[in-house]
Amino acid sequence: MSDMTKGQIEAQISEAIIKFEKEYMGRGPMETKTYIIKDMVFVRLKGVLTPAEEQLAKTAEGSDLIKKTRVQLLEGARLLLENIISEITGCQIKSLHTDISTKTGERVIIFTLDRNLEDKLKT
Repeated sequence: MSDMTKGQIEAQISEAIIKFEKEYMGRGPMETKTYIIKDMVFVRLKGVLTPAEEQLAKTAEGSDLIKKTRVQLLEGARLLLENIISEITGCQIKSLHTDISTKTGERVIIFTLDRNLEDKLKT
């Protein structure tokens, strides 16, 4: 990791998240972009809803159900996900936050790290 650029690490995290989503959630996002900002890793995934979820999302109850289900699924895989990010960045994960928009089919995952990774990386 030491001689990798910020962009290379961001790309590596995006790839790992896509692989995780495919293997664990059953399908990958249409688009994934990762940003390293100081001591945070911000991952933005577009097009994460399945066709069935898109139908469900048309009602408030359905949207609620999708959010709850996705949060539960991610909680179950939290350790796996934290280990993936930790391995790529060489940092310990302090916390993980996530949310999904059932309107746009976009999801964000934010990892906070034990140190400022951005400062250590070449741009």
